[in-house]
Amino acid sequence: MRLDLGGRTALVTGSTQGIGEAIAAGLAAAGARVAVNGRTADKVSATIDRLAAAADTEFVAAPGDLATEDGAAAVVGALPQVDILVNNLGIFGAQDPLSITDEQWRRYFDVNVLSAVRLTRAYLPGMTERGWGRVQHIASDSAIATPAEMIHYGMSKTALLAVSRGFAKAAAGTGVTVNSVIAGPTHTGGVEDFVYSLVDKSLPWERAQREFMRLHRPQSLLGRLIEPEEIANMCVYLASPLASATTGGALRVDGGYVDSILP
Repeated sequence: MRLDLGGRTALVTGSTQGIGEAIAAGLAAAGARVAVNGRTADKVSATIDRLAAAADTEFVAAPGDLATEDGAAAVVGALPQVDILVNNLGIFGAQDPLSITDEQWRRYFDVNVLSAVRLTRAYLPGMTERGWGRVQHIASDSAIATPAEMIHYGMSKTALLAVSRGFAKAAAGTGVTVNSVIAGPTHTGGVEDFVYSLVDKSLPWERAQREFMRLHRPQSLLGRLIEPEEIANMCVYLASPLASATTGGALRVDGGYVDSILP
């Protein structure tokens, strides 16, 4: 398959590291003009330097804190039109469920859900007017098999599934597709810290990740963490013209979780 995104502009939120950076790199490799987003201009600039060294395409700086109305407005003002929107921005962390404060519940909703709603609301009308567009929401296996130590995170990702499905219905018949990608536990720097907070810190990384999966994510058929590029591969396909008949879906890149209400 040839995934050609030449002539398309993409915005990937939270793309200065991890899954977001991998998605930005994948879209750029397919020929898209890619806008990189992060909270600070310095981090965005450094990421663009890394990405530009590997891809012969244009990158756009789109700094802004999308968990706030002002930050989202700044990004949309700097980039008024996109063809592909990947709502990847998210925070996660482990915490005793009974100690999660109201403020923390609200923060997880603001960052992981409302940021995506704001941008979808801003960009979807233009996509439908032009008759082509792609909106993606990076959800999580925690939306379905919610871990006891991450229920605030799981709540936000379950909400994203509803947001994605609802906006897909709003865009029905317009040539715009809206989907979510259910990502399983993925190997990023932040996740390494998270894994070592739950398993023996003296273990080498390969053993530590497998011990984490055995003890804390036993539903995984893969038995290892997923690499960011594996998530990005699905996102690039969904962004392409070849995925024109896939909308309103929740596509799994979760390592084959068996504890799932999804097929």
